[in-house]
Amino acid sequence: MTRNRNVAIVGIGQTPHRAHRQDMSQVEMVNEAVRAALEDARLDLKAVDAIVHGNMELFEGNFQGDMWHATGDGAYLKSGLRVTTGGTTGGTLVCAGDHLVASGIFDIVLLIGWEKHEEGHTTTGITGMADPLWGRKLQTGAIGALRAARMMREYGRRAELAAAKLRVQIGENASRNPYAHLRTKVTIEDVLNSPLLVYPLRLLHMCPQSNGACALLLACEEEAKNITKKPVWIKDHVTVHRENFMVPSEVIVNEDRGEMSTMELAARRLYQRNGIVNPLKEIDVFEMYDPHVWMHIEWMEKFLLLEKGENIRMIENGATAIDGVFPINPSGGVVATNPIGATAMIRVAEVALQIRGDAGEHQIPRDVNIGMASSFGGTGWTILHLLSKHPN
Repeated sequence: MTRNRNVAIVGIGQTPHRAHRQDMSQVEMVNEAVRAALEDARLDLKAVDAIVHGNMELFEGNFQGDMWHATGDGAYLKSGLRVTTGGTTGGTLVCAGDHLVASGIFDIVLLIGWEKHEEGHTTTGITGMADPLWGRKLQTGAIGALRAARMMREYGRRAELAAAKLRVQIGENASRNPYAHLRTKVTIEDVLNSPLLVYPLRLLHMCPQSNGACALLLACEEEAKNITKKPVWIKDHVTVHRENFMVPSEVIVNEDRGEMSTMELAARRLYQRNGIVNPLKEIDVFEMYDPHVWMHIEWMEKFLLLEKGENIRMIENGATAIDGVFPINPSGGVVATNPIGATAMIRVAEVALQIRGDAGEHQIPRDVNIGMASSFGGTGWTILHLLSKHPN
């Protein structure tokens, strides 16, 4: 991607993510993430030129949070804008911030993604978005179950065991991450015996609804080198949409007709633009937006351009574990933590922590130079970010 200026992530902040945060208001929760990002960058709020604020109001049950959070996030009398793009909100926030800095409009931009589910009813918001005659019955659970059932037809019991093994790995990773929501380790038997939601999708396969916030500070190259010795550079990002009314047909039949998914299309564009021939060898870590383990398995094939069945083999062989040849979601991913407005931004933040070597107990045990993060929206919307230790 051609850009006027290189852009780096110079500050990262997260709150602990929990099922309930009744100990604080939305304003206080956002403030906690912002303070952590500013402290990480050793910056004062006065250095920030603009603020980009995002969550999905329809899921939250309130309106214009960016305005009444101004005293908590530092936006008072500063330039700013609001992003509300559903599941992709956190990724869109990073795209917007990158454009604002790369274009030269601002030098330092603060990004804030958050969600406080306990004050709204997310399921009602998601269900109410879809057309009642066309898409309302095809929500995340049903969509995921359709795809999972297809994998069961193709691979049988092997697919079910791979999904269970992946969930065990997710629990292991999340147990090392102090910010993760579901940190409990589980066994294969726990997964296989968990309540059935929509066959073959089980409760432990699915992501939770989490309360929490994430903040990132982006800076131009000149400022970044003065702020930190460990900037993480945004090399590129790709966004691919699928028209809303095509989503059910995409899920059910489009790929059978040979049409490319938004995941594969985004990956191919990103790799072509950045000269990546073999992502398994050229990318060191991948933080995937995985609403449940079955989508995680299927999307490995799409994002990494794998041969059919290689995704299952990689899980069986432990290739995607923290100490594997291609670590995916060392943080625990979305199956462990899902504050929707922040979820996709956390993917970017976690890749940045891995590149800096600051991920703590869930740090990959080798140098990380290049990382990729994905975002997902229910309309088939895919965003990919490519991050690097070096600006060029």
